[in-house]
Amino acid sequence: MPTVQRPAVTAVLAAAVLLLTAGCSGADGNAPAPTATGSPSASPSGDASGPGSGARAEPPPAKGSVEVAGTLTEGLKSPWGLAALPDGDLLVSSRDEGTITRVDGETGKKTEVGTVAGVAPAGEGGLMGLAVPASFASDHMVYAYFTTESDNRIARMLYDEKKPAGQQLGAPDTILRGIPKGTVHNGGRIAFGPDKMLYAGTGETGDTGLAQDKKSLGGKILRMTPDGEPVHGNPEADSVVYSYGHRNVQGLAWDSEKRLWAAEFGQNTWDELNLIRPGQNYGWPDVEGKGGEEGFTDPVAQWKTSEASPSGIAYASGSIWMAGLRGERLWRIPLDGTKPVADPESFLVEEHGRLRTVVAAGGDKLWLVTSETDTRGTPQAGDDRILNLEVK
Repeated sequence: MPTVQRPAVTAVLAAAVLLLTAGCSGADGNAPAPTATGSPSASPSGDASGPGSGARAEPPPAKGSVEVAGTLTEGLKSPWGLAALPDGDLLVSSRDEGTITRVDGETGKKTEVGTVAGVAPAGEGGLMGLAVPASFASDHMVYAYFTTESDNRIARMLYDEKKPAGQQLGAPDTILRGIPKGTVHNGGRIAFGPDKMLYAGTGETGDTGLAQDKKSLGGKILRMTPDGEPVHGNPEADSVVYSYGHRNVQGLAWDSEKRLWAAEFGQNTWDELNLIRPGQNYGWPDVEGKGGEEGFTDPVAQWKTSEASPSGIAYASGSIWMAGLRGERLWRIPLDGTKPVADPESFLVEEHGRLRTVVAAGGDKLWLVTSETDTRGTPQAGDDRILNLEVK
């Protein structure tokens, strides 16, 4: 299928988007993470966006490139989460329909896996992040982050490929409940880290006080075992809270040195890319962007909210790649260790509409998911899509 070039957004549409997103961007230690025993893991990540060998590589060039090699599939409805299976096929969630679809990694053929029971879509909530553990080949479990009538929660489901299409998902086994829900700022990204623990980005639902409340699961990055239990080595032994002071985290990825990075929506001024250290306070609502205030950790990079509204991120070719919703572009942040080599670069500006999720596909390849059918885009024939990118 050919790729589709989108016309530039008109001034009228831009003004409408600005009204929708006002006050809600997009409306929508440097040590590696410790393992369950408290020491850094030497094992590769079980997540598609995880690191490779962990060997220190030469810094990437200041200038990069992005080529859209093709469109894997189209006709997706409100796609949100994307996770790779061991055979190279992909699972994609529909936020508003509450379904999971399998996409053939070569042909793009779509097969509905099933509906996640208990999903209650509303506003920015619904069926969001997906994650596949390294143990999938033996346990056939798929993890999902979703909104119910009462909360946001994380559950795992048995995926039985032998059953008929649409009936292959088992009942959700909830591993973590009680994440605050709201019409906005539900977070939703989950991923397995290099330590084989499960990480989740949450939002403060518009209640800014939750981000600084360590007893709340809102406005946090969480770290837990595959059973949803706190991990030894977390800042507090009896808590899954890993970092706090976040507004709305929707991007998680690890670099080649197993450092955790996260993308976060700002309010009216600055969106952020943060290097995540356990127990650190990332400032919201006291600080937005680089404040330089004692007690708060500043972002590594920041953007005007009109240029980003970041959702998913991935690590490939020595750079963090960040999908932008309101900004309708893909950002490249080339890294030398924990510092950018150069200013962030933008690609695909207004060519494919809102961009929701980006996942590393090995080497210099990425999968990129558009987000035009989420009620805030301007969908055209064929939306939404998964694009196959080659990046440098």
